[in-house]
Order: sequence, then structure tokens, then C-alpha cells
Amino acid sequence: MPEREQYTPGPARGAQMRKDGEKWTLILVRELRHSPEKVWQALTDPAHLREWAPFEADGSLGTVGTTVKLTTVGAPTPRVTETTVTRADAPNALEYKWGGFDMRWELEPIVGGTRLTLWTNIGHRFIAMGAAGWHICFDVLDHLLSGTPLGRIVGPEAMKFGGWQRLNAEYAKQFGIETPDWPSQKGRTN
Repeated sequence: MPEREQYTPGPARGAQMRKDGEKWTLILVRELRHSPEKVWQALTDPAHLREWAPFEADGSLGTVGTTVKLTTVGAPTPRVTETTVTRADAPNALEYKWGGFDMRWELEPIVGGTRLTLWTNIGHRFIAMGAAGWHICFDVLDHLLSGTPLGRIVGPEAMKFGGWQRLNAEYAKQFGIETPDWPSQKGRTN
């Protein structure tokens, strides 16, 4: 994919973290140039999720009460969790759990597209990594919806991108946290 070879993620942006007791929440906001209906389909349809998300779903996430198995992509050992969709207000809001973590998506129509907001609770040590990973996922989603797919970039594969390392460091600085020491960048792409 020529687009993928030229892809470099932009600077860290649109992210914040909140702490409520021992619970940490990562909040990411991205403005997409696509209608809420189009973005909704990408968030709920298994075929679309397979193109950009860090998990695969064995069914649609678009209906309240539906039970779906989510399989984490790129995990060293298979990681499958079952979730029940707790909110599906098309094309405005979607809620479920992934691996025990709350996932809340809000879609707000804006001029020229959609403001997409993701709230997810995450371990404090992984919040910058999570922001970097979702940043790349949202870029891949935007390309997919624009008709210039990059192909899924998640998990260990995403960490191979030099852009991911930079994003992780930028988000860590923005959040005021330290990042773990990473192996040498030799062999990394982009």
C-alpha cells in the first residue's frame, strides 16, 4: 500500500487523562471529515472494525443488549473477551466494555464531519501508550473512510513505527508521566 509507506502520524493532540480515585480515564477527541452515520458504521460493523480497530468483533456492536466477542489483535496469546453493548444510540453514542475496560464513544455532527470522542479507562502506566495507539487507529480510520485505506496498524506492529515512539513520548510529556525505556530504534520503520 503506497499510502501506508508514506504514512507518518501527526503530533500528539486531542487527548487528556482524568483520575477518579484509582480509576484513570483516557479521553481522545478527533474531528473526522465524515458523517456521523459513516463513522457509526465503522465503530459498530465487524468488517469495518477489522480494518482499523485494535480488536475484532464477531458481531455488530450497534444494538443494545447484543453480546459480542472481542478478540485483541496482536496479543502474544489469544485474548478474547465477551462484552454486552450497554448503549447504542445511533449515530450518537456507543458503550460497552473491552477486556473489562469501559469504552464510551460519542459522535457529534460538526460542519464538514464528525467530532469523535472516546473515553476509556486504562492503567496509569499505559495511558501514553494507549493514546499513541488510538491516535494511529484514528488516523487509519480516517484514511479508511476517505477511501485511501492504510491497513490496520495496532499492537506490536504499531510500536514498530517510529511515529508511535514519538507519539508515546509526546503524550507522556503532555500528561506529565514518564515512559518506560524502549529498545533501540534500529529496525524500526517510519
